[in-house]
Amino acid sequence: MIDPEPLVKDFLAVAELAQLEISRDQIAVERLPAPHRPPSRLPAGKMAVYAFAYGDTTLKVGKAGSNSQARYISQHYNAGSAPSTLAASLLKRGKEIGVTDLSNESVSEWIKTYTDRINLILDSETGIDSLSLLEAFLHCRLKPAFEGFASQR
Repeated sequence: MIDPEPLVKDFLAVAELAQLEISRDQIAVERLPAPHRPPSRLPAGKMAVYAFAYGDTTLKVGKAGSNSQARYISQHYNAGSAPSTLAASLLKRGKEIGVTDLSNESVSEWIKTYTDRINLILDSETGIDSLSLLEAFLHCRLKPAFEGFASQR
């Protein structure tokens, strides 16, 4: 499973360089090792960046603002729920990571059974710039397999 503590430590250094005022106590870490249950809600006054991993491969990094409950709790588990979900990426490109034979009906259970998820939960008062910087930082650090368009890779 991804160890989030070094990521948080390094992110705080990056945030300081960006002149954002964020303290360690404004970031909560939630580890959901496989098999996992999706979170039931994003707490009030919070926003989050999350990452899904399959073994040593980070699959997806995403963010959810304080008004994005569905994005945080359910959309990545259902292929047709929104653009750019983990489920849709697995159905289209799963063979790239050795995962085949998934269907719209089975992909949600596969994600819950085989992926680890970490949630880095920020106080909303840190601001949307903090959320966006944390997501960009995790994209750079974790290099998720299912990010961006093929033409951008």
